[in-house]
Amino acid sequence: MRLGIHLPQYGRASSADAITKVAVRAEELGFHDVWVSDHVVVPVDQGYPSPYLFEPLLSLAWAAAVTSRIRLGTSVLVVPHHHPLSMANSLASLDKLSGGRLTLGVGVGWSAGEFEALDQEFASRGTRMDEALDIYRKAWETDPFTHNGTFYDIAEVKLQPKPEARIPIWVGGGADVAIRRAARHDGYQGISTEPAEMARIVQRLKDEGVGDEFVISYRTGWDPNGMDASQIREEAEAYASAGVHHVVSAPWRSSADEWIESMEQLIELVPFEPAG
Repeated sequence: MRLGIHLPQYGRASSADAITKVAVRAEELGFHDVWVSDHVVVPVDQGYPSPYLFEPLLSLAWAAAVTSRIRLGTSVLVVPHHHPLSMANSLASLDKLSGGRLTLGVGVGWSAGEFEALDQEFASRGTRMDEALDIYRKAWETDPFTHNGTFYDIAEVKLQPKPEARIPIWVGGGADVAIRRAARHDGYQGISTEPAEMARIVQRLKDEGVGDEFVISYRTGWDPNGMDASQIREEAEAYASAGVHHVVSAPWRSSADEWIESMEQLIELVPFEPAG
């Protein structure tokens, strides 16, 4: 199993210095990647997530600038919130500047209030994401490219520089349509799913024909400073048995030092494959 860690991009622990310290220490400890979340705004009547949240790609660029090997990931980028050409450009630039280290976890989003604040239609978010992901690939791999779709018409444009490497796309979501969508890409990013359900999702993905290179990832709140160690060990074993290849852990500490302490304890509890 490969192990990633969420950066202190949100809440009381978040700061430029905290992101720097955690990214550097994660690379030293052999974590495979560092991760961020994506929300543009948080409605005042919504209890989650923390409204104090640094912009995700800027946070990853900050982490990339102080590291050299560790990969960078979004868990998840809410694709329908962003214009596909602008986002394709930002993602390509981040990958190029970081030396080809980006993994793109994507989702359709769940906060109707956030969509309303952004003056976006909630009901069409899935089909808009499908079209945006198609535009990303065209923009990253073809020059010039044209796109004629339901939501976007793009004629003969170039997007440069291209990514340094092919950016893997991992799709989140538990609905059947999300499973089918994930199978068309490079990986699946689960969240808030019990091991038995993850095993069923893994089987559904195999039924859709995913190959051995397809990555099954799961995001969890493992935090040795706030959880029983035996629970983390048991869950790690259960998710590995379910077919999970990669886990993103998101601690809930209130300082960078506490965050790092949780990371250091976590690698002692969870058998993982250190990054090369």
